[in-house]
Amino acid sequence: MEEKLIALCEKQINKELWSGYLYLNVAEFYRKKGLDGFHAWFMNHAKEELDHAEKFCEFLQDRDVEFKLLSIDAPKEKFKDLKDPLLFQVEHEKKVTNMIKDIYAEAIKENDYLAKNFLEWFLGEQFEEETTAKNILDNFTLFASDGSGLYKVNELLKNEANKK
Repeated sequence: MEEKLIALCEKQINKELWSGYLYLNVAEFYRKKGLDGFHAWFMNHAKEELDHAEKFCEFLQDRDVEFKLLSIDAPKEKFKDLKDPLLFQVEHEKKVTNMIKDIYAEAIKENDYLAKNFLEWFLGEQFEEETTAKNILDNFTLFASDGSGLYKVNELLKNEANKK
């Protein structure tokens, strides 16, 4: 693998770990509000981001690439209301998708077909992540304007979290 592609993968490992840290922060925000379904869903999402980082590490290891782990910054986001983290999630997932696209473009440029094949899974995963984040935001916007709707969305997320 070329150095630029390795550096992009190292940065992605960092961003996947950071995303896990961000979603842990969101999960704790919702736990403080007594929304156990939102908490459980974001805890699952945090764990999934750690799994994504591990996939990158494993890919690099399997290719005998020496790589380094970068420092992870603490989350700085402060949320003003219950909808704010959901808006944040949609935008964050779009940024992550763009990062994966950048790595994919570099793999194409370097004719690294193994990396290209590996990254195609992540492109599909990011499409799913963006769609899911948008659906949760839409459900919240449509149904959670009152207490009973918020309860229903919370229960929906709790049920989804328990399936994983």
